[in-house]
Amino acid sequence: MKQAYTIKPQTVVASPDSSTTDLMFPIELVAPVVGMVHSFIRRALGKKSILSEVDVRKLLDQDAFSETFVPRSRVLEYLRRAVTGAGLVAESQEAIRRDSFVVGDALQLIEKLKDGSVNAVVTSTPYWAMRVYDEPGERLWADGEYCSFGLEQTPEGFIRHSVEVLYALLPKIASDGSVWWNIMDSYNTRTQIRGSAVETLHAMQGKDERSWKDHKYLRYSAGHSYLKDGEQCLIPQRIAQRAAQIGYYVKSTISWCKQATTPEPQQSRVSRNVEYILHLTRERTPKFNKATYLELPSDLGGRQSLESDKLSDFWYLPTSSGRDGHGAQFPVQLPGRCIAISTDPGDVVLDPFMGAGTTAIAAKKLDRNYIGFDVSAEYLATAERVLASMTAQQALFTARSR
Repeated sequence: MKQAYTIKPQTVVASPDSSTTDLMFPIELVAPVVGMVHSFIRRALGKKSILSEVDVRKLLDQDAFSETFVPRSRVLEYLRRAVTGAGLVAESQEAIRRDSFVVGDALQLIEKLKDGSVNAVVTSTPYWAMRVYDEPGERLWADGEYCSFGLEQTPEGFIRHSVEVLYALLPKIASDGSVWWNIMDSYNTRTQIRGSAVETLHAMQGKDERSWKDHKYLRYSAGHSYLKDGEQCLIPQRIAQRAAQIGYYVKSTISWCKQATTPEPQQSRVSRNVEYILHLTRERTPKFNKATYLELPSDLGGRQSLESDKLSDFWYLPTSSGRDGHGAQFPVQLPGRCIAISTDPGDVVLDPFMGAGTTAIAAKKLDRNYIGFDVSAEYLATAERVLASMTAQQALFTARSR
């Protein structure tokens, strides 16, 4: 029998290091790590633009401190590494070709993008603690955890890593650009991680008779500081709060009411029927065209039958069939709507977790350029085939129309 893919605790219980160095840090580097705006830092420390480690410790002791993507115990270590370059490999910015897919780690590839070169980011990230993919893509994160995105020991780890990706994206987005971040909430449970949606459903229905050791994927939990087993994690809301702390404007938290979902035979709570889309921007007034909502065809994200003429923060959109083998992608209507109302023809749309290519399909149908990253070569190969087929059909239709 093939050995199980085992995930074991790596996040340690820690407190800040008491040692001090003479290193100095620019306020622009410190602010997003401690989750405070420049004006608040200056109110706490005086009119300083360069901060010492003593200054940083004072910020860590403020009532207003709240971690973003680095836990309190590792803030100084992160800042020291950032200013000395210790253990860091600088990625050169390069012109990643438009209308292309690139296999690799999202964080590393984001660093290669030119600053301000992306007009919109539209993506659906992995769900926390719910599924292991065939190519998990383990990496070392800023908080010291080494794991695949979505397979962290606690929801806090997943939230930190989500915010770390958002922090890397921030300088790459055009000043009037948008981020559309699709995320589903999770429950803090001690169940095995499943390899597919079918496995998850069978487990919830009590039809999975395998013992712990018989499962293909095993996740050992280190426990949680306060969340109890079976409790909702509130992941989307907590990511939104931290996004604001690192410099984004949180414009909306949109509820996506799905027209069909996997049933949840739970007796102690209501079933989930909603995912969330965080609309984040660099400016208070980004590029935004509400009128497009009524102009778009419904199959590209225009008004759906259950929606009113007013574009609100409650979207009734269908779910994807998952026939391409990915099984967790959003429908083309979701990226279609996001792209249409926040970009212009010819703009660049990035999906750092491209999967089977839904964002790219929507972008090309709307005459935008796309860039897609994913750790899975298999998924991107599927995306290439789907796009090639779509392009061929469009060319045939154009030829027949002449």
